Amino acid sequence: MRLAVLLLAFSLRAAEPVPVLAELFTSEGCSSCPPADRLLQRLDRMQPVPGARIIVLSEHVDYWNQLGWRDPYSSPVFSHRQELYARVLGSAVATPQIVVDGRIPVLGNDPDAVQKAIARAAGRGKAPVRIGAARRDGGEVEVPVSIAPLAKGHAEVWIAIADEADQSSVGRGENAGRTLTHVAVVRALSKAGRVDKSEGLEKTLRMPIGAAPGRVVVFLVDGSGEVLGAGAAPIP
Repeated sequence: MRLAVLLLAFSLRAAEPVPVLAELFTSEGCSSCPPADRLLQRLDRMQPVPGARIIVLSEHVDYWNQLGWRDPYSSPVFSHRQELYARVLGSAVATPQIVVDGRIPVLGNDPDAVQKAIARAAGRGKAPVRIGAARRDGGEVEVPVSIAPLAKGHAEVWIAIADEADQSSVGRGENAGRTLTHVAVVRALSKAGRVDKSEGLEKTLRMPIGAAPGRVVVFLVDGSGEVLGAGAAPIP
């Protein structure tokens, strides 16, 4: 009986979907980006890749801002992040682009290519990232995070605070006259610590946050930029 229970518990754990981080680099000034924005929303809502728990982030770059429309969600932080990916992965800096688990760059409005990349990433083992219930405290959010020591190597711990959903009526540029919607728009992104094979992380992280509902994403990145684990939780 004990063996049967252990086998059942193992099979349930084995069946748990593998977290896969999909970062979309996008811009409201780019006419090719709205289909990618809609694709990211479908990935988030429908979770169409068996075996994967897709954790999405929308990171709006600022290099389109001088072409007629200033994206209100854009930041040079995300442009720089995409440039770093391009150098490490040997990819072009272009929008829209989805980077899967920090290692697979894909055209952001190509559903088949994106889902194949996610399925490929879901085949790799991940370090568990546990996130407790997020709690607002004034203009900040408190996020309890638990990460066990790694089996090998080391990784940086990153935390992203994202709006649950955003919408813009674009007045100028390539998307003039269109109403654009977005999911998981990153508003704050920073390093939160480090883990290795001898030390994990047990910590309540604090980040600034606006009044709207959002989500928190915590992920581990090794020296090559690959995502070794990720977790997400809602912020009411």
